[in-house]
Amino acid sequence: MLTRLKVSGFKNLVDVDVRFGPFTCIAGANGVGKSNLVDAITFLSALADDPLIDAALSVRDMGTRTGDVRSLFHRVGNDYDHEMSFEVEMIVPRKGTDDLGQEAKATITFLRYALTLAYRKDNGPRSLGALEIIKEELSHIKLGDAHKHLLFPHSSRLWRKSAVTGQRRAPSFISTSGGGSDRVIKVHQDGGSSGKPRSLLAFNLPRTALSAANAAESPTALLARREMQSWRLLQLEPSSLREPDPFTAPTELQSNGAHLAATLYHLARLNGQYQKKAPVNYDEAAAQVYAQVANRLAQLIDDVREVSIDRDERRELLTLNVTGRDGTSHPARALSDGTLRFLALAVLELDPEANGLICLKEPENGIHPERIPAMLNLLEDIVTDVNEPLGPDNPLRQVIINTHSPAVVAQVPDDSLLMAELKETVRHSQRFKRLAFSCLPETWRAQHGEMDAVSRGKLLAYLNPAEPRAAETGFEKFRLGQAIPGRARTASRRVIDRPDVQQLLLFGEGR
Repeated sequence: MLTRLKVSGFKNLVDVDVRFGPFTCIAGANGVGKSNLVDAITFLSALADDPLIDAALSVRDMGTRTGDVRSLFHRVGNDYDHEMSFEVEMIVPRKGTDDLGQEAKATITFLRYALTLAYRKDNGPRSLGALEIIKEELSHIKLGDAHKHLLFPHSSRLWRKSAVTGQRRAPSFISTSGGGSDRVIKVHQDGGSSGKPRSLLAFNLPRTALSAANAAESPTALLARREMQSWRLLQLEPSSLREPDPFTAPTELQSNGAHLAATLYHLARLNGQYQKKAPVNYDEAAAQVYAQVANRLAQLIDDVREVSIDRDERRELLTLNVTGRDGTSHPARALSDGTLRFLALAVLELDPEANGLICLKEPENGIHPERIPAMLNLLEDIVTDVNEPLGPDNPLRQVIINTHSPAVVAQVPDDSLLMAELKETVRHSQRFKRLAFSCLPETWRAQHGEMDAVSRGKLLAYLNPAEPRAAETGFEKFRLGQAIPGRARTASRRVIDRPDVQQLLLFGEGR
């Protein structure tokens, strides 16, 4: 679980410091760069898994081999920052396995990871440039200090006691010493001073030390790596969601929505293993899972009687079906894009093995405005319940969404809302605009002095996105001959300007 992120020098993120709770909604206008924060998170996730250059190429707008990694650095005019830095605070799983299947157990689960990267010109044939590790550190946060870092409301007796565990005497799991070509990154064993650290020359290191962690040498670092690997951006593609799955398909929902049918079928069968009564009726256990998904989907669309998986023995295919109240069965290929995305999230919510951070852009896409609350309720149900202890029915999950929808902003919990906007800044005699965040007054971030409060005018621009007299003002411009050149336009009354609609709306102070 990502609880804090500091970023500087990455795209338009300069001196950004954001604390996260279980559910966070980032709202901002088009073009301010709110997606850059998600890019920073997914970049860190890739760095925990892939070589530096591959992680850079995985970032949005860097997916081609003709790019230059320098485009990831903050730029003013033609001047690029020399370095980008990241610092995260996170709660990691207590147990896990490495790439060879060896089990690992963290000595402590509340960690801080810091990474600084510099651009280095590359004269190789690809001419992409290179990234050099300037600093990499992994340390722990003391249990006694956890309350100073976990500022969002939660149960210290139930949730925090189960999420933040262990102890550590030595200061670091990964540290950096020296400078220049002699800079060394040291990976310390979990035993502390009793084990000799492994030293890595940083200058030509192709990947982070964290990305090579294993269970035998550094189990806590491995679990930090596993946590960061679980930070993913869900880009649910309808074409992937509609595909039937072969019997041998993976049973985990992919970031693009692939293997939805196989995942739901697996969860239905898995539910029988959790039944404590004997003998277990696996058909009834599976039916419970399908009924839960159907009940959730009924909050989005009215005509739902049943959700099921058709098992085609001849073709060895699994197909997701939704049956309406009249008994008509609709396969996934016939369902709308919004329905499929909602279904995927409903399945994800039921999966006890789906942990980590989920980033989702514009979840309102394909959803009727009246049903946006159903989508938001589902997203809030996906995240960990911070008033209950962690367990199979309360996994360590977190959701971050971004949006520019007034309907979403109006409906999300006020504690979860962050407003993103561009602010003019002067640094080293250079004037530029950077991404900045603000929160609502009297929410936990404001109460702890972590962030400026959003202005009333900025908030009202979301809650009342259309000015009541804007149409009249536009008409006056046409009447006076001040129209913008282009297609001829005629003055028309907007829906929001109708007197009967105006009676239903409250603006400004009266809202």
